[in-house]
Amino acid sequence: MVFAAAAALVFLALLFLYERFRVALAIMAAPLLAASAVFFGLWITGRALNITALMGLTMILGIVTEVGVFYFSELQLLRGEGVVFGEALIQAGANRLRPIAMTTLAAALALLPLALGIGQGSAMQQPLAIAIIAG
Repeated sequence: MVFAAAAALVFLALLFLYERFRVALAIMAAPLLAASAVFFGLWITGRALNITALMGLTMILGIVTEVGVFYFSELQLLRGEGVVFGEALIQAGANRLRPIAMTTLAAALALLPLALGIGQGSAMQQPLAIAIIAG
């Protein structure tokens, strides 16, 4: 229920930001694909879908949407400069690949000890870390 409410609010925010249904829908497609990766990650590690995993799923919604917004903003900037659409897609990806990869890698590495269950009390938060890393 919380995930659906969060997704609806993010979708509404994207509609207000870009004023185009198609753009908001395209950006929201990525978190839904990431959600399937979360379920796969939990299944492959043998963890149950519990409240902490759902918290991770909700965090993935925000993280992946933010990446989409950064990418689309770069695409709009390039299109405003007169770059052809196909070339702008490639250039936006090239411009945003490094910062997106660095933040994603930093988050995954920071959560790795928790996902591996290292430390006392980590078992309770382990599904959250697995969900975020898998997403």
